[in-house]
Amino acid sequence: MFTGIVEELGTVVALTRSADAARLEVAADVVLGDVRHGDSIAVNGCCLTVVDLGETADGRRTWTADLMAETLERTALGAVGPGAPVNLERALAAGGRLGGHVVQGHVDGVGTVLRREPGERWEVVEISLPADLARYVVPKGSIAVDGVSLTVVDAGDDRFTVSLIPETLARTTLGARAVGERVNLETDVLARHVERLLVAGLVAGADR
Repeated sequence: MFTGIVEELGTVVALTRSADAARLEVAADVVLGDVRHGDSIAVNGCCLTVVDLGETADGRRTWTADLMAETLERTALGAVGPGAPVNLERALAAGGRLGGHVVQGHVDGVGTVLRREPGERWEVVEISLPADLARYVVPKGSIAVDGVSLTVVDAGDDRFTVSLIPETLARTTLGARAVGERVNLETDVLARHVERLLVAGLVAGADR
């Protein structure tokens, strides 16, 4: 489990593709402080497993993860290339602070940046929303965009807006996401569970 609070910007070293998978190598510092093989690190909101540790030619530490076909199809990670910055967050330790909201690292879909509106100290960003996810996104609710925990400002049937504070603009990839770029979306898992329970309850009630 994660919280959507990005710990650092890593740098993609390589994305090596095979027939139905890929191997992603990322250079990082903070998240590798106590990492071990098999640990989980979220990359742009996608939970990946550390399968190898190494270093670049200039001595920067790296870690590697395998991306299955499902990951490549359902997320925007397949489009990253060498040198691209990525949001990194280690899995939440027991007893740690839940600074954002409950984030699983299981991407629900991909949206596209539609509009950026700079303010005096923040930016309003509008992002497209897949139709099947719209019911889980509500004003003042939570959503993870590229792994960043954000509060929804407005929500429609096919788009939503968020406000990015200076800290988010400076410390995550969202500060540089241009109009037309794709971002990973994860809706609130609590909303999905509530929906499932309500539907099950209605079906059970109708059968009585």
